[in-house]
Amino acid sequence: MVDYNLIKELDSTADEMDREVAAIFGGDDADTQISSLIDYDEEDYRPGSILTGRVVGHAGDDLVVDVGLKSEGIVPAGEWGDTDAVDVGDEVQVWLETVESDSGHIVLSKKKADRLLNWQRIVESKEEGDVVSGTVMRKIKGGLLVDIGYPVFLPASQVDIRRPGDIGALIGQQIEAKILKIDIERRNIVISRRRLIEESRQAAKEALMSTLEVGNVCKGTVKNIADFGAFVDLGGIDGLLHVTDMCWDRPNHPSEIVKIDDQIEVKVLAIDREKEKIALGLKQLTANPWDKIEETYPVDTRVKGEVVNLMNYGAFVKLEPGVEGLVHISEMSWTRRINHPSEMLNVSDVVDVVVLEVNKGKQEISLGIKQTQVNPWTQVAEKYPPNTRINGRVRNLTNYGAFVEIEEGIDGLLHVSDMSWTKKISHPTEMLKKGEMIECVVLKVDEQNQRIALGLKQLHEDPWSRAVPENYIPGQIVEGTVTKITNFGVFVELEADLEGLLHVSELADHKVEDPHQEVQIGDRLQVKILRVDAVERKIGLSKKRAEWSVDQEGKDAALKKPKVRRGGLHGAGEHTTSLVAPVPMPLPEPIPQDAGSTEDVSPEAAPDTSGETSVAEVSQDAPGGGDNAETSQDASGGDDNAETSQDVEGQE
Repeated sequence: MVDYNLIKELDSTADEMDREVAAIFGGDDADTQISSLIDYDEEDYRPGSILTGRVVGHAGDDLVVDVGLKSEGIVPAGEWGDTDAVDVGDEVQVWLETVESDSGHIVLSKKKADRLLNWQRIVESKEEGDVVSGTVMRKIKGGLLVDIGYPVFLPASQVDIRRPGDIGALIGQQIEAKILKIDIERRNIVISRRRLIEESRQAAKEALMSTLEVGNVCKGTVKNIADFGAFVDLGGIDGLLHVTDMCWDRPNHPSEIVKIDDQIEVKVLAIDREKEKIALGLKQLTANPWDKIEETYPVDTRVKGEVVNLMNYGAFVKLEPGVEGLVHISEMSWTRRINHPSEMLNVSDVVDVVVLEVNKGKQEISLGIKQTQVNPWTQVAEKYPPNTRINGRVRNLTNYGAFVEIEEGIDGLLHVSDMSWTKKISHPTEMLKKGEMIECVVLKVDEQNQRIALGLKQLHEDPWSRAVPENYIPGQIVEGTVTKITNFGVFVELEADLEGLLHVSELADHKVEDPHQEVQIGDRLQVKILRVDAVERKIGLSKKRAEWSVDQEGKDAALKKPKVRRGGLHGAGEHTTSLVAPVPMPLPEPIPQDAGSTEDVSPEAAPDTSGETSVAEVSQDAPGGGDNAETSQDASGGDDNAETSQDVEGQE
């Protein structure tokens, strides 16, 4: 059954709705107005197009935007810089991703819309060479990505004038750069921060170079640090602050004084306008400590310092920043022999030193450590006067002698010539050993040169002063051993360390061409002492005269029994069968008054009688006796050639 009352109510409701719509759209044609809302051009709502919408609400953190389609679109909160700054009703431009997603919503993107709009704006408003500003987004291969409203590429080589160690340090920073290239087809833009800096610096450089003068003090920023110094940006041009001009001290590296990006004041030392180079100084802003060095550190002043460096020849000690002195290795100890300063000092040690010399011009100071102590050599002369007997240890042996340690650090020299009175010492090892304890006599003390002369032979009396002359008397016949043969004679050892020379003319009655034909080394010979020269330390010997004496004694053996003779330094002497017959000497004939000289007595004229000494021996042995050829030859040979084997070795 039809409910006509309900139909009437529905008809009346439809009429009321028509009236309300007409009131809203301001016209009578309500159907036309509504169709304009429902119907839309599909060409304007294709994915990838930019639409203008209105924010109508929030969906969690995201924003709901109405772009005039059947349903609203959702824009993620991450695409808004600050969602709190967006109010409901604000108009926004968004990028249409898709008309309907799986969830039935329209997918929108504000970021893509902004990027495309900004690209269009940049292309329309900017050209290559224009300056733009933006925020560094992140590092990419070969450089940085910078947001100037549209992501653009900043190559690493174009970040700065000098490529920084880490370009990532600029991420998040706002920078200005110049557009190098715009590629419309690929939608790429390349920018350069370096180009902009260079241009601005060039302008600043020209202005600075026109006003900058040597001696000016200006501010700058440390831009780079090298081993040899630091580069300081003066505002358009870089100046070199060399490491030697950073401070009066000696830094190991410039980084100890300045750091990158430090703001410092420097003094202009030199300007090369042609090459556009500037030398800067930092230490020149303070007083040079060497200007008053002589007043600050007068000679003989005792000061403290820090050891800063060790070299083979000494140690450098810092007295104050910029002032260092040298302690030479010879000035470290009075007594110790220092081979290297590290034996006494270490770097960073604080030591007491005495100023020895100041050279202001060369900026050099000589220092001494040993001068802080009492010089033991000032007491050596008192402790060890000449003729003092001391005991010491043989510390070292050299070709010319031995060094004997008297006390710690005090050595004396025992020269080879002072080791023996009679023996020729070629090398100290013939008598001494290293480390051996010996007794010596102090001969001389040279306090100024710090030397002590020692003697070993001086412990005993010189045998040549008394023992040799007393025990070896001319005319004696003694026995010895041949030790050396030369072309002029033979050396015969009479006893240990005592030799005499048997000249070639005294070997035999006949002329001897080669002494080796008469004797051999090691032969035992009986020789007659011709002379003993205590001053020259020589003994002249004769073999043929000893043989003459033996022959004569054989003839006179029946007339007198043998007489004991004494020879040698250390005993009662050897017994010999040699006879000295006590025959009375014949009286010489009267000398005529007009005679100019005395006639010599020849061996043939001597009477064949026994006695203390035969006339032949007297005439032959007497010095300067007569014209007898043999006698004169013997005498000259004995006088001129009475040498020792020590002298011969020296001549050879």
